[in-house]
Amino acid sequence: MIRVLLVDDQPLIRSGFRALLDLEDDIEVVAEAADGEEGLALVREHLPDVALIDIQMPVVDGIEATRRIAADPALAGVHVVILTNYGMDEYVLNALRAGAAGFLVKDIVPEDFLHAVRVAARGDALLAPSITRKLINRYVAQPLHTGVGAGLKELTNREREAVALVAQGLSNDQIADRMAISSLTAKTHINRAMTKLRARDRAQLVVLAYESGLVATRKVVFDDDNGVALPRRSARHLAT
Repeated sequence: MIRVLLVDDQPLIRSGFRALLDLEDDIEVVAEAADGEEGLALVREHLPDVALIDIQMPVVDGIEATRRIAADPALAGVHVVILTNYGMDEYVLNALRAGAAGFLVKDIVPEDFLHAVRVAARGDALLAPSITRKLINRYVAQPLHTGVGAGLKELTNREREAVALVAQGLSNDQIADRMAISSLTAKTHINRAMTKLRARDRAQLVVLAYESGLVATRKVVFDDDNGVALPRRSARHLAT
């Protein structure tokens, strides 16, 4: 059973999401909150698998709530997914850096919303296709941030390759197929890279990969059904 906490200051939004979730046999909504402070208290009380948190709320906003959850070792099993009405802006980057596992726009279709909750519960990164597109386009258009990703030197070549594939939006199974290894080995490479780079989850790993220059795609196309970035030209997977 996937335990979900809803945190949004709009009752209509909460009731709509809850109505969808309550129809699923494998998902349980454990509590609702109308602001970030109440949400934090309920996260600590219920320890949900997924916390769906609005980005703009009174008292404590979604970014600060995410930061506090990510900083608390007792809440390591809580995966935060930010809910937003906005596209790509500083809110997205700040929330990912704070420790959010992903982003969803509120106009998402029900089927994709339910799939997103299950993906987040597994601990995988989750970004809506529109946000993924803008995130990658932003990083290929900007100069690299100096000093970012110094921990890349600690990665093995296989770990660097796995991180580059994560940044393209590939799942563990897809990465295993691309690298000709087992899914378990792919997951091991990714987990070790996250530990070395101090990335809380795959979403932060994606941001780090682009900020550090580990991945640099100049032209990308997108599959809007799953949000995967597909390079038209070969990505520079291994930084020199």
